[in-house]
Parts: sequence; C-alpha cells; structure tokens
Amino acid sequence: MLNFLPGHILFALSSILLVINTVLWGGLICIGGIIKLFVPWQAGRLGLSRLMNRCLWAWATGNGGILKLIARIEWDVQGLDNLDKNAWYLVISNHLSGFDIAAQTYVLRNHIPMLKFFLKKELIYVPILGLGCWALDMPFMHRTSAAKLRKNPKLKGKDLESTRRACKKFRDIPTSIMNYVEGSRFTEDKRRRQKSPYNYLLRPKAGGIAFALSAMGPQFTNLLNITVVYPDAPKDILAGAMQGKISKVIVRVEVMPVPQVDAAQYFSNAEYRANFQRWLNGVWHDKDDQIHQLLLEYGANTDSYPRLTGQTPSH
Repeated sequence: MLNFLPGHILFALSSILLVINTVLWGGLICIGGIIKLFVPWQAGRLGLSRLMNRCLWAWATGNGGILKLIARIEWDVQGLDNLDKNAWYLVISNHLSGFDIAAQTYVLRNHIPMLKFFLKKELIYVPILGLGCWALDMPFMHRTSAAKLRKNPKLKGKDLESTRRACKKFRDIPTSIMNYVEGSRFTEDKRRRQKSPYNYLLRPKAGGIAFALSAMGPQFTNLLNITVVYPDAPKDILAGAMQGKISKVIVRVEVMPVPQVDAAQYFSNAEYRANFQRWLNGVWHDKDDQIHQLLLEYGANTDSYPRLTGQTPSH
C-alpha cells in the first residue's frame, strides 16, 4: 500500500509500528503473567494462559498487517491442510533471518497453536520480551557445560529434568515448540566455515531436537518440517522486509511422524546419537534439494543465494 515511499521512510515507519505492536501485546501478556502468579485455581491459570496466547496471536496478526501496509508480499504457502489448532507439534525449520519468526508465526497462526521457543536463560532479562516469554510459559534453558559435568558428574541429567518440569505446563494447552536446528542464522560465510555439505543450509544440530523429544516426545502429535525461502530478498532480509523490498515469501510445511528418542540411550550411547544425527542429516539433505528447486522455479536473486549458479546441489 505504501511501498511507493522511499526505503528509509518505510524502514522508520515499520520500526515504529513494530515497536508499538510489540509493546502493546507484549505488555498485556506480561500483565497477564503477573496476575497468573496470584491465581490459586488451575482453571483460572489455564484461562489466563489461553488469553495470553490470544494476545500472541494478535501480535502475529499485527505484524502481518504492518507488512501489508509497507509491502506487496505474495505468500506462497503449501502444506497447511489437515493441521490442527488443538494438537501438539514439534516444529523444525531452516533459519535465514530474524524475520523468520514474524513470517512463520503469521503464516501458521490460524492453523496450529502459537509457536513457543526453548530460550537461553539470559533472555529472561530482556525488557518486555523476557517477561512476556516467561508469562507464556516458554522454557528458559540452563544448559550445563561439558566442563561442569566433568567436575560434577551428579549434574548429569539435571538439564533434562528441569526441561521436563517446565514442559509440564504444556500438557493442558495445545502447544507448538519451534526449534531452529541449525543453531544460527544462515550466511554463506558460516556455511563455508562449517564446510557444510549443503548449498543453502548450515549443518543441523541434533542435540536441541533430541532434548525436546526427550522432554515431551510422547505428547507431540506430529513433527512439522518447515522450509522458508525469500527468493528476491536482499542479503539483509529483515531490513529488506522493513523497507518493503521483499515481494515473495515461500513456505513449505511437511507433516512427519514424531521420531522416538530414548533419553537414557541418547545421552549415554554414542552410536544411538549418531543414528539420530544421520536421520536429521537426511531431512536436511531433502530440504537442501527442495530449496534448490524452489529457487530455480521462482528465479532467485543470486545476491541472496550466492551458491545459485545453475548447478545441482552437491551432496
């Protein structure tokens, strides 16, 4: 609607609107979380949790409205059929930008429960964001380092138990847990440093998804494998979106069975861990091929995907 304006004006406008949208709904979520502390009835706490999830839905919808205002984005989304807002999902995805969260929560908001994340414990101190995520019962992870485990073997398994306790809050309300298994946003430099075997992806890390499956595995209905592609985006995808420079977002959702992970085996048996990593590598191999085909089909901007030179992915 306003994409005729200069990029720097659109960036300023979208920044202001995003801050307002986040402060408004994030503030209401924080207030709800504080009130929930003093509610003695389980039914009342669950009701507040549902209300706060609705505020999260409103935040995602507001982000979509801002995008409609500043840009003309064509959303090419496939795989949303037969999803259930009353189910529990473990969601994995490739990770290109901070814009991924806004795009994916917007696309998925009416099809599955609102996305929740396993967060580093340090994020709880971020104003509004940290308190809001705490109010939404997102687990804050305190991972015990290998060095500490060597010094004090009694700490082994404590992280998993604390995660299981945190995830008990998800038993009564349908939940979607997002895990960006690459552990970092994709850049070509990172791909080269890792010597990644994939053209458009970093190496996936099995630990995080195995941790989630160990804590909540039997509760998940399905695993959702999401692939997101911005075929015409500039190198800085988030800034490009805020300047109205993205015209297409491609999202593919694949519903998969939930892999079974035996916690005792995974954390003690090297071969068991290797087999699980091989399974995840296979998922990533197929995702890399899918991204390649989508880029060829839609005529990608080679500045955004520097590996795209017409060759087939090398695996």
